Amino acid sequence: MYAIIRAGGKQSKVSEGDVLDVERLKATGEVSFTPLLIVQDDGTVISDAKKLEKAKVTVEVMGEHRGDKIEVFKYKNKTGYRKRSGHRQTYTTIEVKKISMPAAKKAAKKAAAKEEAPAAEEK
Repeated sequence: MYAIIRAGGKQSKVSEGDVLDVERLKATGEVSFTPLLIVQDDGTVISDAKKLEKAKVTVEVMGEHRGDKIEVFKYKNKTGYRKRSGHRQTYTTIEVKKISMPAAKKAAKKAAAKEEAPAAEEK
């Protein structure tokens, strides 16, 4: 099973046990995300917003680190304008612990009804 989550304005495909870097989260311990899409092991795709509101992707924050420096240089011809600066983005390393979907009560009832129906016909 895997899920698509949004963290820091970017989307990531995650499954249980994955370790990935996302843009900085100001949190420690466990954090939960609401998935945008879930694909189960049997190939079932869940993309309904109402069902996904109840689903959770639980991750554990492992730490923070800074990325490589990006050099920025601005220049305009014939005016003497030159500007040089840089940027280092802070990333948070997370590990996906669990992808959970709420139990489908209607599906469980239908499965139970199908099992009882053949048993009733045999008697």
